[in-house]
Amino acid sequence: MYLTKRQKQVLDYIESFIREHGYSPSLEEIGKGLKLSSLATVHKHLTNLQTKGFMRRLPNRSRSIELESVPTFAAEGLALPLMGEIAAGAPIETYPDPAATIEAPREFVTGPDNYVLRVRGDSMVEESIADGDYIICERRDQASNGETVVALIDGAEATVKKLYAEGGVIRLQPANEKMQPLFYAPDRVTIQGVVVGLLRKYR
Repeated sequence: MYLTKRQKQVLDYIESFIREHGYSPSLEEIGKGLKLSSLATVHKHLTNLQTKGFMRRLPNRSRSIELESVPTFAAEGLALPLMGEIAAGAPIETYPDPAATIEAPREFVTGPDNYVLRVRGDSMVEESIADGDYIICERRDQASNGETVVALIDGAEATVKKLYAEGGVIRLQPANEKMQPLFYAPDRVTIQGVVVGLLRKYR
């Protein structure tokens, strides 16, 4: 069980408030403290925290929050921005959704500039990146030969491939013996990140 980044902020705020005042904050105080304009949003976060076992709300009390004792490892998930889909095949356009996130174990995250993309296609199957997988990427504009990168082609289309700079040409190499590499002039390729982790959902 993991917490999103915002859920962890709410939980930390409640713990800090109780430590300072000796009683739990109201919904209004939580909203004000975390700059959340909607009480419905506060209520949603509290409901999720209660469902995950981090707190309970006592009936018929205005300050009804009571924190539960939970293992510390349970709060170590992070919500990373889900920036859209990317091709493991021919380049496709990505469509970032700033509101979308996906939860990842903390040990998969290398820094604050990590983000997630959903993979379409099977050009990277020999690197164990399959269609429908989620790749965790570290935002970078440079990469070493052999690293698996998110590459933007002509400023419009993105693909995930292994990168090789050789002889004044950029080679984007698929990890699928049935597919041919892509070759581009360096000024046509912009590195947007390096793949550092993989998430897979089983249905």
